[in-house]
Amino acid sequence: MRQVETWLVGLGLAQAGGDDLTQGAVALGLVLLALLAGWQGGRRIGPPLTELWHDRVGDGGESVETRICSLVRHGIAAILLAIVAQNYPWGILASIGVGLALGAATAMLVLTLLRAVRLPSWMAWLVAGLVFVAILGRSVGGYEPITSTLDAVGIDVGRRRVSLWSLLTLLLTVVVLLAIVRVINRAIAQALGRARTLDATQRLLIQKLAGIALLVTAFFFGIDALGIDLTTFAVFGGAFGLAIGFGLQKTVGNLIAGIILLMDRSVKPGDVIAVGESFGWVNKIGVRAVSVITREGKEHLIPNEILMTQEVENWSFSDRNVRIAIPVKIAYDSDVELAESLMMRAATESSRVLDTPPSAVWMTAFGDYALEYEVRVWIADPEGGVHNVKADVLKRIWTLFGEHGVKVPVPQRDVRMVVPVENALIPIPAPVTE
Repeated sequence: MRQVETWLVGLGLAQAGGDDLTQGAVALGLVLLALLAGWQGGRRIGPPLTELWHDRVGDGGESVETRICSLVRHGIAAILLAIVAQNYPWGILASIGVGLALGAATAMLVLTLLRAVRLPSWMAWLVAGLVFVAILGRSVGGYEPITSTLDAVGIDVGRRRVSLWSLLTLLLTVVVLLAIVRVINRAIAQALGRARTLDATQRLLIQKLAGIALLVTAFFFGIDALGIDLTTFAVFGGAFGLAIGFGLQKTVGNLIAGIILLMDRSVKPGDVIAVGESFGWVNKIGVRAVSVITREGKEHLIPNEILMTQEVENWSFSDRNVRIAIPVKIAYDSDVELAESLMMRAATESSRVLDTPPSAVWMTAFGDYALEYEVRVWIADPEGGVHNVKADVLKRIWTLFGEHGVKVPVPQRDVRMVVPVENALIPIPAPVTE
């Protein structure tokens, strides 16, 4: 014991004849108790909180749900270790031990929280490392030695000094604000998801407006926290704003168009639309473009401005029912009444065709070689495709026509050949057969 004390005195971690070793042993015991309490809290409190989170939030917070037990464990340990560190004037040896444990627990808490809000791994580890160093430095002598050392490494740019300390402060401020914005955004999304009085479009609009407001607020709060004087950027800001006005007018136009689309609800997620050659159902309305998924599985990104300035067919704007016209031709010598009843039967027996509104069979024209009909049917799920319904009805008509002897004609043309004789056209006589 005496040799250990002599060695610690030589390192400057204890005083000769002092009770640093006793304080160190007591601090070690308290650290172990705090860690044990955190481990037990994670085991006993974590699962009920995880279940409560799952019941209230559902499937929208998987990254948080899987880390609740770790958050509880590190949080309890950090709180207890902070109480231990603040409520007794520990010696240097005990302060180092408590500081190491408190820094590690707090850093793990910060790391788990930042990963829960899906920040990049390198960013989360960097912030956790900075938190660990800051807490350990405060425990062994305060922040002044650390800040002075970091501030000494840098250069002067005009009236401002760019140092490691200012860069770390900037990085930490950005990460903290980004984490707060993500947490609030997620909380707003979860609250809107439980609002039954709002439809999907209204929830999406409120969420996007809230996200924009949060980013703007976080930007100005960060500027104020870093002590940046915006008046120094007045001229640059005016030029930059002018450049944005010319260079990003399409981007800003798409942003405004997207907000208008969400407000007037002319195009909503889930609608079936046709824009030019693109036909499919709206997956989501983004800040810049609308995502439309086609029947082929392709995802078309259509700029919001196009939906505002060009003609758009919305098949499910006010009513999801869509009528499909299927052309059918029958021979002139067919039984018209039988053919019409068979076409009606084929339409009503198709699985996706609605009973209400009822299907209809209409004769539309006397064609060159056939009687022309239209079989008009209604469906309520246009996102499931249109051509497959036509194919199903036509197959049923072909089968029924074959069973009842109704003919589907093919085009027929009479060709007559003539030769010129003394500026007159004389038909060639037909061959005589004996």
